[in-house]
Amino acid sequence: MSGLSIKNLSMRFDLPDGGAVQALHSVSVELRRGELMSVLGPSGCGKTTLLNIVAGFLSPTSGTVELNGRIVTGPNAERGMVFQQGALFEWMNVRENVGFGPRMKGVSSKNAKAKVDDLLDIVGLSEFKEKAVYELSGGMQQRVALARCLANDPDVILMDEPLGALDALTREKMQSLVLKLWKETGKTIILITHSVEEALLLGERLLVMAPRPGRIHKEYRLPFADLGVGEDLRKVKKHPEYNKTREEILAMIWDMEEEIMGRQEAN
Repeated sequence: MSGLSIKNLSMRFDLPDGGAVQALHSVSVELRRGELMSVLGPSGCGKTTLLNIVAGFLSPTSGTVELNGRIVTGPNAERGMVFQQGALFEWMNVRENVGFGPRMKGVSSKNAKAKVDDLLDIVGLSEFKEKAVYELSGGMQQRVALARCLANDPDVILMDEPLGALDALTREKMQSLVLKLWKETGKTIILITHSVEEALLLGERLLVMAPRPGRIHKEYRLPFADLGVGEDLRKVKKHPEYNKTREEILAMIWDMEEEIMGRQEAN
């Protein structure tokens, strides 16, 4: 089967004092190839835990993750990760960072160079190939991280708050780039974010998760990602359904946060 299948996923972390934290409970999601899904929810709802299980960094307590009919048992190049901080190799320049994956796969120098040059052109960094990564701004470093991920040609791109540390203007530009890459590459993308606006703009599907235990509270199917491809995202935000959905989700998350605070005070 083509696509990503998350079936009845649960994750419990056992604590040294004998207690346990149920980070996820019976999470099930089916993604077709090429879908873009954002995941949103209050702190402690298991968003990053879910992403790390899909990446193969964690083994779930129960349930399975399957990609194209094969069960995920660990990290693999078919699933690429983009972190909040670029996690780039500081001792390598831009070209070397992006070309690291193809080199590890044994791709010839000629083919690897052509692929790297093409990707750096796509992300707008052609003029910075020989720059050290510490010479780049935060937004440019995230462009390098995206290009490095794409260089491995993964089936699924996993993004853990990749734009969270950027200033507002750079973040908007990067949101547009993510949409551009999604449409041009046809990759399946899962994006974790704390921003309701970003989740709305970058998710043709949007999951709102509830905490303790982490579970899917509500799913939306939205038009804004498609509308935002090649468009000014500020125009997309003027769509009549945008603010309505935004306020609905904000109220939903606010209620969850209030419930969490109530539990803490009761304890």
